[in-house]
Amino acid sequence: MIDELDLLKKDWQKRDEHLPKLSFDQIHNMIWKKSSSIVRWILIISILEFTLPHLLYLIPSFNKNMEIYDKLGLHNWIIGITIFSYGVAFYFLFQFYRRYKEICVLDSAKSLMKKIIRTRRTVKHYIIYSLSMIMVIVILMIIGVYLNDDIFSTFSGLKDKAQNVSIEKIKISLMIGMGIMGIVLTAVMGGIYFLLYGLLLRKLKRNYNELKQLEV
Repeated sequence: MIDELDLLKKDWQKRDEHLPKLSFDQIHNMIWKKSSSIVRWILIISILEFTLPHLLYLIPSFNKNMEIYDKLGLHNWIIGITIFSYGVAFYFLFQFYRRYKEICVLDSAKSLMKKIIRTRRTVKHYIIYSLSMIMVIVILMIIGVYLNDDIFSTFSGLKDKAQNVSIEKIKISLMIGMGIMGIVLTAVMGGIYFLLYGLLLRKLKRNYNELKQLEV
């Protein structure tokens, strides 16, 4: 199916020189509306991404698994990171809301292009931050395992499975396993971000290119 915006653009290009004003405004308004809708979806997805994981705390088994941080001696670190993460999350939510309010204002094509660039930059920074925090948590867990003197009390299931294995080898295996898990989890989340935000960013980039062509 041919995009309506493409049809209008082609129609605008075919018009005589004395009739560009109305067609330019029509195309500009369509790009503005589409961009506004895209940024609204970015805001909605970011709110859901922040809200839905907190529902896991309602599951008793999830809270029990979270006790591993305390056993690794990471309680204070996790509290500090959690407070920091909340602050950064609210900052990005506020930035997405600002980008949405900014782009909702209909003004010149050049101004809209600048707003699209700011929005894409904000989303990219958010993705980098989110993926970095996953690796920070994994690195802290690896350090916690390395510094733990009673690994069997922390991972009770290992006691029966590794009776003839030295503590050092168990720690190394756990650290390697956590490292691999961190890389895989980061890759999976990166793929999810690519599908969700990447699709929206590509649409914004397309809108930017359309505006840039109209300005020529």
